[in-house]
Amino acid sequence: MKHAQMRDRIRRCLHSTHRVEIYAGDHAVAGMAPEERPLMPAAVLVPLVERPEGYTVLLTQRTAHLEHHAGQISFPGGRAEDEDAGPVDTALREAEEEIGLHRRHVAEIAGFLDRYQTVTGFLITPVVGFVTPPFDLALDDFEVAEAFEVPLEFILDPGNHENRSMLYKGQERRYYVIPYENRFIWGATAAMLVNFARRLTAHPLLS
Repeated sequence: MKHAQMRDRIRRCLHSTHRVEIYAGDHAVAGMAPEERPLMPAAVLVPLVERPEGYTVLLTQRTAHLEHHAGQISFPGGRAEDEDAGPVDTALREAEEEIGLHRRHVAEIAGFLDRYQTVTGFLITPVVGFVTPPFDLALDDFEVAEAFEVPLEFILDPGNHENRSMLYKGQERRYYVIPYENRFIWGATAAMLVNFARRLTAHPLLS
């Protein structure tokens, strides 16, 4: 599929505004009711990098000592700050701070995925952006151990989406895993990617 066709398909599958009433979360994946608790607003950038062979998703592996999601694979992003103009500003600022991806390389904000509630008390707005290479990354060594790219085609294949379970506080909880090479994308990041894949495959190309 040509890049222009894929860009159009991606745009059509996303929400055009961040004010999305529909939201998923760890509770929904686990088959549980959401916890009634105050939620901290946050945003992540879902960076789609335009490579000659097709789009890739740029991800990070967090360092092992962090308070939240230590060692996990995630999108660049974090909690909203008072000075942020909105989720797009939060996502772009965090991408600059965490991996040195300057916002000038984000050629277009394509749209937004369903908001996502985590068990750690965050309400995340996933901001999908098209990223134009070349670019150089400068990782924040405190937060980010590594940055890498996964082919979008791999993410879209439902055969790569695994639904697993674990005991959490005495209860069985289900979660998604997307194994890629020697890595395991799981938890909120995997769930948001599965949501993206399902939305995208539900919007075939217009004839």
